[in-house]
Amino acid sequence: MNSFKQDDDGFTGLEAAIVLIAFVVVAAVFSYVVLGAGFFTTQKAQQAVYQGVQQATTNVLLKGSVYATASAPSSGINGINFTLGLAPGAPTMDVTKIQIVWSNETTAPIIMSYTTPTTSAPAYGNFTASATSISGDSTVNIWFGIPDVPTGSVMNFEIRPPAGGATIPFTKTVPPAITPVNVLR
Repeated sequence: MNSFKQDDDGFTGLEAAIVLIAFVVVAAVFSYVVLGAGFFTTQKAQQAVYQGVQQATTNVLLKGSVYATASAPSSGINGINFTLGLAPGAPTMDVTKIQIVWSNETTAPIIMSYTTPTTSAPAYGNFTASATSISGDSTVNIWFGIPDVPTGSVMNFEIRPPAGGATIPFTKTVPPAITPVNVLR
């Protein structure tokens, strides 16, 4: 009679093969996750670069001086006028989507939005423009009313272009002597 011997040589080889396959599968899944994360990071970096280029090319520029008007010079200035243009190579910008923020030492920031020009002064909190868009080398004149601001007052402005363009903050001071039309320093 044949005696059955226990031979584990083949079974050990099978166990080793299963463990090897498990390691290969785990390594494949891990590499897929790492590559996916790398592709995701690359895509986000690319979006950041494109957004940065878009913001840099949609910059609006302040052209020339900022003027203040006074309907009653003894009461202070009550109107602001300045000219905007675009940075070289910037695409056309819709002026109706621009926001202008104005404040001074006694007035909280007021966000002004575009209103259609009329023969009278724009309502407080709105601005008018000489055109509804800026393109190429063209410029647009902006005008808005403010509450009476006395001599020597410091005013803060911020121009916020649409589509995430870079804002333009600037500060101007009312001159010591107010006339009907004044250049702000």
